[in-house]
Amino acid sequence: MSQASRLTLAGTSLFAVGTIIFVHFQQRFEKEAMHQGVIRDMEQQRVKKERQLDFEMQKALEEEYKKGQTVRETTDDLPPKTMPDR
Repeated sequence: MSQASRLTLAGTSLFAVGTIIFVHFQQRFEKEAMHQGVIRDMEQQRVKKERQLDFEMQKALEEEYKKGQTVRETTDDLPPKTMPDR
């Protein structure tokens, strides 16, 4: 085997091994990034559910308070405001 063919074989072999190692680490990195996305989505869903429960509780309290009070929807019945004399 000639010197040139040995160098070519060594160069292509190193290039192939380097490419395999690079792809391996790139896949690991992408898998970790995707896993972080899932964790972030689960946290967002938890917060959304918590906010929805708070909203429903506030809505129930509002309905309860409206039962015991007379609430006017319009302000047409109120007398006009007057400015104090200076």
